[in-house]
Amino acid sequence: MSLVWTETVQLPKFSELLGDCKTDVLIIGGGITGILCAYFMEKEGISYILVEADTICSGITKNTTAKITSQHGLIYDKLLRRFGRELTQRYLKLNESAIKEYGKICRNIDCDFEYKDSYVYTSRSLEKIEKEIRALEILGYNAEFENQLDIPVDIMGAVRFHNQAQFHPLKFIAAIAEGLNIYEHTKVTELEKNVAKTNHGNINADKIVVATHFPINNKHGAYFLKMYQSRSYVIALENAGNVNGMYIDEDAKGMSFRNYDNLLFLGGGGHRTGKSGGSWQVLREFADKYYPGAKERYAWAAQDCMTLDGIPYVGTYGKNTHGFYLMSGYNKWGMTSSMVAAQLINDLITKSENIGEALFNPHRTMLRPQLFINGYEAVTNIVRFADKRCPHMGCSLKWNKDEHSWDCPCHGSRFSENGELIDNPATDDLKEKR
Repeated sequence: MSLVWTETVQLPKFSELLGDCKTDVLIIGGGITGILCAYFMEKEGISYILVEADTICSGITKNTTAKITSQHGLIYDKLLRRFGRELTQRYLKLNESAIKEYGKICRNIDCDFEYKDSYVYTSRSLEKIEKEIRALEILGYNAEFENQLDIPVDIMGAVRFHNQAQFHPLKFIAAIAEGLNIYEHTKVTELEKNVAKTNHGNINADKIVVATHFPINNKHGAYFLKMYQSRSYVIALENAGNVNGMYIDEDAKGMSFRNYDNLLFLGGGGHRTGKSGGSWQVLREFADKYYPGAKERYAWAAQDCMTLDGIPYVGTYGKNTHGFYLMSGYNKWGMTSSMVAAQLINDLITKSENIGEALFNPHRTMLRPQLFINGYEAVTNIVRFADKRCPHMGCSLKWNKDEHSWDCPCHGSRFSENGELIDNPATDDLKEKR
């Protein structure tokens, strides 16, 4: 797949970490979450090391559509009913603060940062839009109702957030990663208390932060039950016009839109990893119908970790794992969530107050309907006969004919046709059956 972000920037290169070493904080994972975490620790003067098994942003980050917004679908009515006013206000405030922090950092960075309004629209249920507007009024946020948008979709209504943003994520990372204490091609193969074993030596760290998209350690936290992964698809169209904002359908089967340079990003076709879905086909059919003069320049897919309740997991990895942290479960909103998570972890390590600590606590209640769906998928795919099984927890793998990959419907690991690891939580390639 060809990616607009990787073709338009040169990321800095970093050496491998050779031999044993010691640091106050070890960050595992070189996507935007880990790099932001390192960025804040550098500013605080904390001794840290970031290790990446491949190269920085070689995983999930490069596949983002890079919308920086606190409008995460129609989430606020749900959060208000689930968590109450105070915690929901914290969620909104932290994500709005993330947008401002990006704006502040990007003032001196050429990363195509620009403020845009964002919209969540519906073609099916005006009641959902009205409930979201009421919830935002209770939270004191000035959202607006719209009934006409600059996209080729018949809508019943939309919620508009002002002063959200978009940018070129890899240009941003290329700038902030310069000078950070990063090591590439340094794979963590085993974690023990305060020690990470790598393919080149051992790292002794007072604190360890896991920023590997899906958590790689199964011993703590039960994340294999608390999360699943979802795939979504994007095509970038030339000569498709300007939609003047960022848009997403409240329906999971709907479309998303944003512009970058002379391109229109059209997103959709999503499904649980390991299941069937619309893939790029639904996007191309939509483009043929509504943008007949457009030319497809790029096509790619993204993968997102989905939590039980729509809130990321940021904090201690297990209930009793002092000094062992994780950042995961961004529910398709990785740009603002990664900023919120990096700041929260930095505050936990420096013992500073952060209003998100209780809200993002990974050990909040698991009693949500999604838990039983995740459990069902795990059990049925472990007992099902299969020629290929995921090395993560033994689930049967499904062939993804659209992307020519072997995908795990339990936890979202993916492998190439030849068995090479593409996406975690698995950490090894497929082994041939004997």
